Amino acid sequence: MDKTLIAQRFAKARHTYTQEACVQQDIARTMLQALLAYMPAGHLRKVIEIGCGTGSYSRLLLTALHPEGLLLNDLCPEMEECVADLLSPPAIRFLAGDAESMDFSAEAPQLITSCSTLQWFNHPETFFARCCQALPPQGILAFSTFGPENLYEIRQLTGQGLSYSSASSLKQKLETAGFHILHQKEKLIRILFPSPQDVLHHLKQTGVTGTQKQTWTRSRLQAFCDSYIQHFAQTDGQVSLTFHPVFFIATKI
Repeated sequence: MDKTLIAQRFAKARHTYTQEACVQQDIARTMLQALLAYMPAGHLRKVIEIGCGTGSYSRLLLTALHPEGLLLNDLCPEMEECVADLLSPPAIRFLAGDAESMDFSAEAPQLITSCSTLQWFNHPETFFARCCQALPPQGILAFSTFGPENLYEIRQLTGQGLSYSSASSLKQKLETAGFHILHQKEKLIRILFPSPQDVLHHLKQTGVTGTQKQTWTRSRLQAFCDSYIQHFAQTDGQVSLTFHPVFFIATKI
């Protein structure tokens, strides 16, 4: 996975992400609602959010949990400007970098959480193991990612896209890393767009085409749109786009 390209695409989309990413914002609300049911009693000293992006989930976390400390991490350094209004060092700070290769043990978090990010990881099992090392006993790892049906239409027509882990695979990796599963859920969300061009615009504006390098010539775009309409048009002429969020809340054994 080309992390440099991913960072460039998300950085470019940072000014349009919040407006366009309606599904991801709904996922963030669902993630928080589930998390609140499993949070232990008492005040949280330290929370780490992986892949904070423009801060939609970050703001929910701060409002609901009121942690003493919050570390916001993202692959893109440019995201710091998007969460600048939240930062209040040393309690709330931003740290750019690839969470797959970072050691958070020194932060002593009670909760590590993430929304719509782990699908970009090359080796989630290694990340899970590092989270387990960083968390205290009964510490919580809570995240959402995407499953194999995500962006089904795009992958069917282009043959391109991420290799998404199944929920059962993620569960096995979490348990191998030393976690006990408290909550596991997945669902399919289909949203409608007026045209295939609108689908492509939406994906570009949210940065989720981070691994695609193809150039859209006029003929290729026309063929894509024709095929999209043929296979995925609704009775009213709109076309569908599928999202497959997967949610986990786990505690360190």
